[in-house]
Amino acid sequence: MSLGGQLVLALLEGLVSGLVLALTALGLSLVFGVMRIVNIAHGEFFMLGAVLAWYVSTASGSFALAVLAAPLLVGAIALVIDRFVLRPIRYAPEATIVATIGLLYILEQLVLIVYGPYARPVAPPFYFRVDFPWFGYSGYKLVIAGVAAALVAGTWLLVTRTRLGLYMRATQQDREVAQAFGVPVQRIYAAAFALGAVLAAVAGALVVPVQQAHYLMGLDALLLSFMVVIIGGLGDLGGTLAASFLIGLTDGAVSIFFSPTLARIVASVLVVLVLLARPGGLGGEAAP
Repeated sequence: MSLGGQLVLALLEGLVSGLVLALTALGLSLVFGVMRIVNIAHGEFFMLGAVLAWYVSTASGSFALAVLAAPLLVGAIALVIDRFVLRPIRYAPEATIVATIGLLYILEQLVLIVYGPYARPVAPPFYFRVDFPWFGYSGYKLVIAGVAAALVAGTWLLVTRTRLGLYMRATQQDREVAQAFGVPVQRIYAAAFALGAVLAAVAGALVVPVQQAHYLMGLDALLLSFMVVIIGGLGDLGGTLAASFLIGLTDGAVSIFFSPTLARIVASVLVVLVLLARPGGLGGEAAP
């Protein structure tokens, strides 16, 4: 393949991975921005979305149903976690870190027991190829990018243009004042936590035909999501989107021209460089 073809392929791979990463990291950033907690178990919602999509698609024969049902099931699980784990400890930052670390291992081991240790594929719901002058590219990957972009845009509109989004932003600014003005803070926390889980689960369900479902896939999603929110700025949705594309395009280019392992190293170096220049991330203040 010519250099031009490799560049186009790298851009396409970076675009797809960047949009999927944006969907996953957006959930993590939203939870931190509204609730001021770091959800260490966030990657497991991504994994559950993939595993449940495999179960639903295998049982029903419909991948479209799986993409709809898996995130809803994960959202219901997140609501249960919020009600019986996070709310009793009053969303205390230190306690929630410990609690979500425990949740990470519990969810991972439960899936290992029930689902097994093997990676299992799901056939794409359709097959078509987009032909470029240098190569043919998976049409399903482009559909993933389109769906992810639509959901990212929808989430942005939800946060910036709806009453629920207004309540979320008010709670983010000052929980006590928002509560004094009648904002149902606990319900907003539950909604934000469930929405973050749903976004991660959708991303997991969409990539099953590409990556296969396995019980450890949440760890990589968690690591990349943390890289994104650190670079973008914790709780800053605009910075999260910018960082997702930065990491995604870098990962695509380095993976195509060199290796996926080197791509992870480069992403880690980017985190360090951004924090040196802007300790608050792209959405924070520059260093003096």
